[in-house]
Amino acid sequence: MKDILTAPFMVEMIRTATNMYDHGWDERNGGNISLMLSEAEVKEYLDTDAVIRAIPIGFSAPELEGKYFLVTGTGKYFKNVQYAPEVNLGVVRLADGGKTAELLWGYADGGKFTSEFPAHMMSHVARLAVDADNRVVMHCHPANLLAMTYVHSLDEREFTRTLWQMCTECIVVFPDGVNVLPWMLCGTNEIGEATAEKMATARLVVWSQHGIYGAGKDLDETFGLIETAEKAAEIYMKIAHLPIVQSITDDQMHQLEAHFGVKAREGYLD
Repeated sequence: MKDILTAPFMVEMIRTATNMYDHGWDERNGGNISLMLSEAEVKEYLDTDAVIRAIPIGFSAPELEGKYFLVTGTGKYFKNVQYAPEVNLGVVRLADGGKTAELLWGYADGGKFTSEFPAHMMSHVARLAVDADNRVVMHCHPANLLAMTYVHSLDEREFTRTLWQMCTECIVVFPDGVNVLPWMLCGTNEIGEATAEKMATARLVVWSQHGIYGAGKDLDETFGLIETAEKAAEIYMKIAHLPIVQSITDDQMHQLEAHFGVKAREGYLD
């Protein structure tokens, strides 16, 4: 069997976690990533009959029974993923009606998946219902998006329009906009359920005064979604206190729609 540390999905997960830490998005043990894998991918590197241990999830996701995930561990620092992936990451398969995670590799120190695992799984269910190709859920704490939630209206249309107006590429990268939750207690099923509901209409969900959830088809796309929104938020935070002399107009954004073949979220442009 091949060495799992050479698997393309493992190499990309390690690179992504390292890059997120280097961007300052995942201080200490902040943030988490889950990547859905196919059985064929996993079987190249692991004996899928060799379950190391079963870990109760604390909720039920029957839609995901039998699905495989590469997931960051609870309490783990993203800066350490590249040095000890077998401690900081794990490959699990959902079983028992989606109530249990069977550990097939990783968490070598006796740990388990991130405390946000239920929220991730709920978001996976929501995104798969919209787009069967969505395989990634990513959570992190980008400073400028957090800062925006202190000084900007949390109305989703207004929040999205502000980000779209900051960078020409924004409406092209996330035409579905950004959804926003008010502050909620993290690590609970309640915030997971609220996030999943928001994921039904957008791939980006801001947690006010906390961070952001992103979803996408692969690690690159999801990272890029968050990176683009964070860049727009950075520009906003640099100019919000200044008089705005000009901005990207709705007419110009309609031109971007036509040129790039995207469709802005209904009702978000005049």
